[in-house]
Amino acid sequence: MPEFLLELYSEEIPPQLQINARTQLKQHLENSLKEQGIEYKDCLEYSSPTRLSIYIKGVPQKIKIKSKEIKGPKIGVPENILQGFVKSHNVSEKELFKKKTEKGEFYFIKTAEKNILVEDLLTSILPKAISSINWKRSMKWSSSNMIWGRPLRSIFAVFNSKKLTFKYQHLESTDNIIIEQDLITKSQKIKSFKEYSLLLKSNKIVIDQNERQKIILKRINSVSKLKNYKEQYNQRLLEEVVNIVEDPNVLVVDFDKEYLKIPQEIIISTLEKHQRYFPIFDSREKLTNYFFVVANKKDEKKLITEGNKRVVEARLSDAKFFWEKDRSKNMIKQIANLKTITFYEKIGTIYDKTQRIKNLAGFLSDELNINKEKAQVAASISKSDLCSDLVGEYPELQGVLGKYFALSQGFDEDVANSISEHYLPIGLTSALPKKPFSYSISIVDKIDSLVGFFLINEKPTSSKDPFALRRAAIGLLRIIIENKLSIKIRDLIVYSIRLYEEQGVEIINKDTEMEVLDFLKDRMRNILKLKNIKIDIIEASLSSHTGDNFLDLYKKNILMNKYINKDVGINVISSYKRASNIADKVEKGITGSPDVILFRTEEEKILFEKINEIRKAFTVKESNKDYENLLIRLSETKQFTDNFFDNVVVNDENQDIKNNRLELLKMFCNTFDNFINFSKLEGI
Repeated sequence: MPEFLLELYSEEIPPQLQINARTQLKQHLENSLKEQGIEYKDCLEYSSPTRLSIYIKGVPQKIKIKSKEIKGPKIGVPENILQGFVKSHNVSEKELFKKKTEKGEFYFIKTAEKNILVEDLLTSILPKAISSINWKRSMKWSSSNMIWGRPLRSIFAVFNSKKLTFKYQHLESTDNIIIEQDLITKSQKIKSFKEYSLLLKSNKIVIDQNERQKIILKRINSVSKLKNYKEQYNQRLLEEVVNIVEDPNVLVVDFDKEYLKIPQEIIISTLEKHQRYFPIFDSREKLTNYFFVVANKKDEKKLITEGNKRVVEARLSDAKFFWEKDRSKNMIKQIANLKTITFYEKIGTIYDKTQRIKNLAGFLSDELNINKEKAQVAASISKSDLCSDLVGEYPELQGVLGKYFALSQGFDEDVANSISEHYLPIGLTSALPKKPFSYSISIVDKIDSLVGFFLINEKPTSSKDPFALRRAAIGLLRIIIENKLSIKIRDLIVYSIRLYEEQGVEIINKDTEMEVLDFLKDRMRNILKLKNIKIDIIEASLSSHTGDNFLDLYKKNILMNKYINKDVGINVISSYKRASNIADKVEKGITGSPDVILFRTEEEKILFEKINEIRKAFTVKESNKDYENLLIRLSETKQFTDNFFDNVVVNDENQDIKNNRLELLKMFCNTFDNFINFSKLEGI
C-alpha cells in the first residue's frame, strides 16, 4: 500500500519545543485521518534539531464514502430556511424527502456513495496540521506573515511516490530534501521513506531520536564498563541532548583534579545545567574529574575535546574563586545585606522574610520540642547565601551552597542541613526534609509565603500561579503527612498574619486565615489522588474536615480506602445508611439531642450508650487518637442499630417519643460524621 512522508525543514528548534511539536503534529494528523475515515498501518514521528518528520505506512489511495441521511429543517419552516439548507448541500428540492422522528417530522436528503482520493484529503489536512502546533515560543521573520517556532524553510510532502502539492502561508510544498553541511547547500528529489533514510544517513543525519539515544547510551555504557564507572546519567539531560544533535558522538573529557576540592554540586551543575555534559562517577558513586560530551560530529583531531575542556575549566576556575571568597563571609553579618534583595514589592525584602520565619520557627519549635535558639539561628541564616556571588552564578544551588558555607564556618550540622533542605520538596514526589530542624524551617518558610501572598490578594487562579503557591502548599502537606506531624497550622497562620501586620504590610484580604486553610484542603486532593484513594472517599473526608490537622485527614482517607469493601467498611456504611435514610427525611428542628427520660425500650438505651462511648473516643487528644480502632468501633454499632430497627418503631403514635427517637438517630449520624461525611460516599 502507498506511504506518506512529511518533513518540515527549519532553523534549529530547541529540544523541548521540538519534542512538543513532533508529538502535536502526529496527534493532529492521526485525529484528522480518523475523522476522514482513512485507515493506515502505522504513524511514526521523528525529529532532529532542524527537521520534523511524519511517516505513515499503509495508507489507501482512495476511500469509499458511504451514502448517509442528513437531517434538515422541520416541516413547516419558512421557505428561506429550506432554501438555505438545499443550497448549502448543493442539492435540488426534488431530492428532499420527509421523515418522522421523536421530535417531529423533518426534511432529509440522502448523499450518494462516492470514492474520494486520499491525496485530495491530505492536501486539505496538511496546512491545518502544520498550523495546529502550539508553540510556547514562536517567531515572525522576513516579510512574510508566518508565525512559527523557528523560521520554516521548506515543506517536503510525498504520497504514493508523488509530490503532494499544497501551500502553507508563502511556502509551497516540494519533493526535494535540503541538506546543509559545512556551508554547502544541496537538495535531492525523494520518492519514499527508504530513500529519505538513506539520504540522511549518507549525510550523517540520524533522523530517529530513539536511534540517537541508543547510540549515546551504548557508548556511555561501553566506556563505563571498561573504566569501571558508575552506569548512571541524568534522564532529563539525556532527553535534551538527544534532541540537539543529528550525528551523536560521545567523547570522554577530563578537567584538573584540583577542582574536585570545591563542592561537587557546583561541578555537576556546571556540567549538566550550564554545558549539557554528563558527569562521571566511579563505582563508589564518587564524582571523578571526567565527563561525557555528546558532540555533533567525530573529533578526529581532538579539537572538540580540548575546546570543551577549556570551557569547563574556565567556569570551574571562576567557581573556585567565588567559593573561596564567599565561604569566608560571615553568614550572620550577611543577614543585613538581605535588605537589598526584594522578596516581593508589597511584602518586603528577603531580610523581612527571614525575620518573620525566625519568629515562626521559635513558635513552632515549642510544639515540635526542639531547641528554640538553634531553630531561630537556622531560620535567620537560611537565606544568607543569596548575597553570595556564587549563588549569583549558580542560582539553582541556593540553599545547597548555604549549607557548605555554614559548615565551613562551624555551624551545627542540623543548622547547615536545614539551609539546603528548607526549599524541599520541589514537587509531588520529590525528596522531603526528614530531620526536625530542616522540616521546621521548611514549614514556616512555606507558611510565610502562603500567608503573605494571600494577604495582598495575589492568589493563584485556575490558569496562573506565578509564585508557585500550589507547590508550596503541597510541599507543606507532604512534610506534615510523611513526617507524621500533628501541628497547629491555624495557629501558625494566625501568628504569621500578626507578623506581617507588625512589619506594616497592608492587609488587603481579611479572610486570609480561612482561605489559606481551604487552599491547603484543596491541595490535599492532589496528594490523596496520588495514593489512589477513591474520589467519593476524598470528597467525604474533605467536606467534613473543619480543623487544621491534615495528618488526621490523611489517616482517615487511608483507612476508609483500606476498609471500604471489607466487613468493617460495609458495616459502617450499612449502619449509617439505615439511620440517615430516616433522620434526613424529617423536618428541620431535629439536632441530635435525645432526652433519656423519653426512652421506652432497652434498644434505645443501649444504642444511646454506645454512641456516647464513641463520642468520648473522639474527644481524646488528637495525638492519642487511634483512627483504625475508631472505625472498627463504628462498624461494631451495626448489631445495635439492627436491634434498634428490628424492635423499635421510630414513628411512634406519641409525637414526643417519635421526635426523641429521631433525635437519637440524628445523634448517631452526627457522631459518624465526626469521622467523615458518610453521606458523600457512593451508594448512600
